[in-house]
Order: sequence, then C-alpha cells, then structure tokens
Amino acid sequence: MATTLTWLGHSAFRIDTDGGKRIYVDPFLQGNPKCPETEQDPDRCDLIALTHGHDDHVGSTVALAQKFGCPVVAQVELRGWLSTKGLDENMMHAPNKGGTAEVDGVRITLTNAFHSTSAFEDAKFVYLGEACGLVIDVDGKRIYFAGDTCVFGDMALIARIYRPDVAVLPIGDHFTMGPREAAVAIELLGNPRVVPCHYGTFPLLTGTPDAVRELAPDARIEAPEPGGSIDL
Repeated sequence: MATTLTWLGHSAFRIDTDGGKRIYVDPFLQGNPKCPETEQDPDRCDLIALTHGHDDHVGSTVALAQKFGCPVVAQVELRGWLSTKGLDENMMHAPNKGGTAEVDGVRITLTNAFHSTSAFEDAKFVYLGEACGLVIDVDGKRIYFAGDTCVFGDMALIARIYRPDVAVLPIGDHFTMGPREAAVAIELLGNPRVVPCHYGTFPLLTGTPDAVRELAPDARIEAPEPGGSIDL
C-alpha cells in the first residue's frame, strides 16, 4: 500500500500511511466550501497536526480528537489553548519551532512561518502563539507543509536541514504568498515536488497553479482536485 497525500480543499490534507495510519493536517472540513461532502465526517483519525490557530486551519480538530481519542500536535501556545477546549495537556504534543514531536513513529517538526494566529472569543482576539510550518517525516518521506506564510529566505535552511520530498505551499495571495512568491519559495526549497493549497476557496484567493507554473516552468507541480490524492 502506497503512502498518499489527499487534498481536502483549502489547506486541509489527509495522509494515509503505508501502515494504515490516517493523519490530518489543518482539518478544516465542516464549513470548508471546497471539502468534498464525503470527506467532511471522517470514519477514523489517528493523528492531527496543526500549523496555526486560525479557524480555517483548526477546523474540526477538537471534534475529531474527542471522537477518536487521537493525539493533536501543535505549537505550545496553540496546544495549550486547545486544552481549554477539551483536549488533554500532553506537553509531548506541544513543541515549539525547531522542536520535534514523535507519535507512533511519525515525526513532526515545527519550522518558521510568517503569519498571524489568533482566535476571536468573547468579543476579543486571543493570542495563540506563532504560526508554524510542519515537516512530517513518515514512511521514509518528508513532507513540508509551509502553512500560511509569505516567502522568506530561510526556506533555504529548511531545504538544507530537512530536504523535503514534497512541499505543500499556499499560493492564493492576499492572506499568504501568491504565485510570484511561491515560485521563489520553490527555488529556495531546492525544487521539490510541489502541491499548492490555500487557493480558490474564497474570491479573495486568486492565485492558481497555472500561474505558478508560468513563473516556475521547471517546477514539479502536482495539483489534484479536492478529494484527489498523490502517491508519496
């Protein structure tokens, strides 16, 4: 059985491992206009990893964790906030940037990202730590989820240290980098396989995979439709 990466629309992804584990990254399922209806109510979940605390990334995390009793790995402040929503307070699942959490052989390392992160509660914004990228090491493959970010020069360090096989990059513009910055990010990351995300969900997110291909003609861009998968 191959390890697969499935795009669920926006920045939500599912990883199905060779050993049968199911991992969700930023599981914005309910309320995600691009998430296929058949994917909005998972029948199992073994692990969740989050890049940051905005609603369109935390999504169904609490409901899934409570339903399936699965671990949730997130940056320490965000993970602490989730513990006030019904999750446990397991610090083994609450690293910070540069740190790694390991769950049943799956290694999740937090990297830098440039973005905001907060929740709106009781008519005020609540600080949820800093936004992160994730490097997920599973079945001998490394997948870099950039999270919501602009391009930054130290993506070259992420390439040097982690050597990702696949980079999941936001391309929609407005709230994250658009195609022009994504093309530079691909170069800085050493031209791995690229799966674009955070585009097409809402009218403000105007970037497209074709625009990235035009700006980075040598890039290996794989852009499945929501619900579609690639083999890792």
